[in-house]
This record gives sequence, structure tokens and C-alpha cells, in this order.
Amino acid sequence: MKVYFEFIFIVNFLLDFMILYGTKKLLKINKKNIRIFLGSITASFTSFLLFIDVSNIVLLLIKLLLSGIIILVAFGRCNFFNNLFYFYLVSIILGGVIYLFDLNSSYYFNFLILLLSSPIIIFLLVKEFLTYKNTYANKYEVTIIIKNKKYSLEGFIDTGNRLVSPIKKEPVILVNLKLNINNVIYVPFKALNTEGIISCVRPDKVLVGTKEFRNCLIGLAKDKFAVDGVSCILPNKFKEEL
Repeated sequence: MKVYFEFIFIVNFLLDFMILYGTKKLLKINKKNIRIFLGSITASFTSFLLFIDVSNIVLLLIKLLLSGIIILVAFGRCNFFNNLFYFYLVSIILGGVIYLFDLNSSYYFNFLILLLSSPIIIFLLVKEFLTYKNTYANKYEVTIIIKNKKYSLEGFIDTGNRLVSPIKKEPVILVNLKLNINNVIYVPFKALNTEGIISCVRPDKVLVGTKEFRNCLIGLAKDKFAVDGVSCILPNKFKEEL
């Protein structure tokens, strides 16, 4: 079957553009799409490797060199190896998923399926990765000490938790605990179409990972938290110090 070089070049360009764009979104790289376009054009020239008769080792070295050039053109020198790693990661995952859909059909039909499925695969990959990153990167082991009693919890930093005491402006850690407390501090709160008062207690200290906090309150939440396995919602203010 005759396959035109122009066709292979265009298909490579489209695939490389989607991979580079997916890498950009995955890593939240602040580069203009014109850089992604130029990187894709550079990557498309790897099509010439199909017509070069060299050993597998030399071919591998050429591809590694070209990959580095592609990353430099698309994203610059900043975080070069990290960008290169995720570029390969997206490429490998995309290639692996597409391999599962090998229809053993005509050459052009397979390329059509490839082009139609690639944006969907990359979109789902980026979406799931960012969800995972936003969820688990903000999880911490939390130890709360109140009157010599220690509570070990799994905490999650919620950027929406900006609850503070009205006078001292102490940030409030929300927990799903049943505590017998005497010196209750009542803190008013406002949420979406909701207002109320939450019962709080002042801890002796709180350890978030290895970081110690004292100037804070523990708020007793009545409802369970939406994040799986989390029994403690840390205030947004803690993010500045962790």
C-alpha cells in the first residue's frame, strides 16, 4: 500500500500537538500555544527517521536528542527534565491505550481512529491527574493534642476553609470528633445560603506533618467530609506555612 509522506507528517504533527498541549495542561505550564505549535512542527520532522537506515541504538539516541529539542522549543529550559518526563509519560499512556484499540483494519482507517480518540484520551488523562494531584497533594497526617489527649487524623487543606475566630482571627480546623469539652468557644460562620455557630476548643498544639501550630482552634463539625478518608479539614491559611 502506498502511504504518502505528507499524510504521515500531518498525522505526526496533530498527535505531537495534542501530546505537548496535554503536557502543558498537566503541568500548568504558562507558555503560549505558538510555542506548542513550533514544538509540534519540530516533532513532526521525526517522520524522516522512517527513511533513515541506522541501527536501533543510533535511532534511539537520535530520538532522545530530538525529544530534548522538542521540549526546549515548546517549554524552554525551565524544569526541563520534569517536562521531558511528563512528555514521555503522556506519549506512553496515549500509545498504550491506542494499542488496545488496534482494529487491524486499513492503514488510513486506523489513523482516523487514532486522531479521533487521542483528544479524548488526553483530556481524560489530564482531568484524572489534576483531580488526583489536587486531592492527594493537599493531604497531611494531623496530630491534635488537647489536655494531654492525642488524636491522630488525616487532614486535607481546603482553600474554601477561611473560618477564623471573630476577635483573635485564629484559623479554625474542622474535625469529625466527639469531644467532651468545657471551655467552649463559639465561632459564627457563613456558607452558601447558610449561617450558624460552630463550637470550638483551643488545642494545646497541632502537628501537621512535622509543622507545629498553636494559634488555632478546633471546630467540631457535625457533617462528614466529602473527601474520602479525611476526618480533618485544615484552613487555607496553613497552606502558606506548609
